[in-house]
Amino acid sequence: KLIKCTCHHLCQILNLINTDCVFIGFQWTVFWPRDVPYGLLGPLGALAKHFVDYHYPVVWFLTWVIHLFEALFALKACSDKGIDSTSTRLLWIAQTFLFGLTSLCLLIKYKPDGRPKRQ
Repeated sequence: KLIKCTCHHLCQILNLINTDCVFIGFQWTVFWPRDVPYGLLGPLGALAKHFVDYHYPVVWFLTWVIHLFEALFALKACSDKGIDSTSTRLLWIAQTFLFGLTSLCLLIKYKPDGRPKRQ
């Protein structure tokens, strides 16, 4: 079966690629700041270099705080979607803490089925 690719789907794919590139660049700046080619990034590179040179501890701290809040939001989303299993909740929280928004978006998109739960 052929998959039809509409303009909407193409825009979604391009948006995902763009978002992934931004996240990879941010992670690269946080974890390997000496290896980033700031000169090739234009004004964004100059801004990133400034933050790395003068505010690196704040950037590092904010990275972990943001991931912590994403993990707490994942816990809330699990409750809202009726995910009652403790192990499943813990896995979603750990995954969201490690992978951030990428994991959280998957959880937000998850739509539980209407079947009654087994006890």
